[in-house]
Amino acid sequence: MKKVIFSAVLSMLIFCSWTFQKNNRIKKAEWLVGTWENKTQRGTIYETWTKLSAFELSGKSYMLKEKDTIVFETVKLLEEKDSLFYMPTVKNQNGGLPVRFTAKVILDRELVFENRLHDFPQTISYTKVTADSLVAKISGTKNGKERSQKFPMKRVK
Repeated sequence: MKKVIFSAVLSMLIFCSWTFQKNNRIKKAEWLVGTWENKTQRGTIYETWTKLSAFELSGKSYMLKEKDTIVFETVKLLEEKDSLFYMPTVKNQNGGLPVRFTAKVILDRELVFENRLHDFPQTISYTKVTADSLVAKISGTKNGKERSQKFPMKRVK
């Protein structure tokens, strides 16, 4: 009898652990939380990520110009229906609606999102280099040509 109960409890623990890992994809993206900077010739671009819930991160990409904050895009990183989605909203694009990119790679140090139907980019990725540095990359086809752009970033907060 004790073996049956032990086996049932063990099976339940394994199932719960598997379910938690399967349904907790966003945990692998929490290293994004904080403020990151990319210094360019045109100025410094910042990307800030905050944790809104156990299933959602919120991000924004912006530049500081004197006392003004110029926001380029806002992003929702959302775990839903056994998937992780990267949903950027860019002012004056797509009617102000977010574009949904689906996670294709979810690793401790790498996140890759795709939307093959989007004009450009079709792929967005983040690669953790160290605890305080990452490389964001956009890539895909634009006007029939393969293009990509990398954004090396350092953590500032």
